[in-house]
Amino acid sequence: MRHGEPQLTGRMLGHLDIPATDAGIRACALRGSPLRPLRIVSSDLQRAQACAAALGAFDIDARWRELDFGRWDGLAAADIDPDALGAFWEDPDACPPPGGERWSDLVARVRDALESLPPEPVLVVSHAGAMRAALQVLMGLSFRQCWHVDLPYAALLSFQVGTEPLSGQLTGLQT
Repeated sequence: MRHGEPQLTGRMLGHLDIPATDAGIRACALRGSPLRPLRIVSSDLQRAQACAAALGAFDIDARWRELDFGRWDGLAAADIDPDALGAFWEDPDACPPPGGERWSDLVARVRDALESLPPEPVLVVSHAGAMRAALQVLMGLSFRQCWHVDLPYAALLSFQVGTEPLSGQLTGLQT
C-alpha cells in the first residue's frame, strides 16, 4: 500500500521525512481495514509509519523507502533543471538525481526486502517508487512500464509471490 497524502505534495519526496495528513492516514485505514495480514511492514519514513500504525502493530524496514532524490528532494519539478529532469526520467540509472539513488539500487533493495518477507500474508506500507520497483522485480516490467502505473496515495497492489526465482502474479490493483 502506498502511504496516504503527505503534508507536502507536488514535490519530489524521496527521503525527505514529511508526515502524512490526517485525511491520508484515514484513507489508508479505510483501504486496509478489510485486509487480514499476519504482519504489517512499513518504510521507516513517518508518512508510511503513521498509515501502518492506523492498521495495527508493524515492523519497520528501511529498504521500503522511496527512491532517494538527493539534492532534488523536496523540490517541485518546475524548480529542477528541465534537461537534467528529462534525462532522469529517460534513464534513471545513467542520470540519477545529483547526490541521489540510481533506479537499479532501489530495485536491488526492494528485491532484498521482498526476499526477506515470510511466506504468509504481509501488508507493506511504502512509497510509489518502491512499489514500482516491486512491480519490476515480481512482474519483470521495465522501469518505463513501471512508471506508467498510476499509484495514487493509499493505492493498494496485491501480489501472490511464488517460489525461487522470485516471481509473482499481480492479483489486484486498487486505486
